[in-house]
Amino acid sequence: MRPRLNVWIEDEGEVILTLWRVRLLETVQQTGSINAAAKQMGIQFRTAWAKIHEMEERLGFPLVESQVGGAGGGGTRLTPAGEQLVLQFRELVDGLPQMLEERFNRIFSASPLTPGPLSSQDST
Repeated sequence: MRPRLNVWIEDEGEVILTLWRVRLLETVQQTGSINAAAKQMGIQFRTAWAKIHEMEERLGFPLVESQVGGAGGGGTRLTPAGEQLVLQFRELVDGLPQMLEERFNRIFSASPLTPGPLSSQDST
């Protein structure tokens, strides 16, 4: 048995950042393209674009900027604010799985999870 952890940031009940969304932004930065990032992540371009647009709407600032064509070709990259947000989220979650694992082992090593009788309070 192992504990699992999922971290996200929301504002007034609306999701802004998740591990998956941050991975999408990182993949856009690595590939230089929303389309390439979507392909690499196994999702449709429309889904990737919609999630990025949703994050930008909820945050109130752009996370990506695109350049069209030209001598070097077009592409998409993270804005400085987008890069900063990714770094902050990664700093927030860095080490949390290990911390949870250590805490789980400390708490459950003395008293492993075993089925026991339900009290009358547990059955409601």
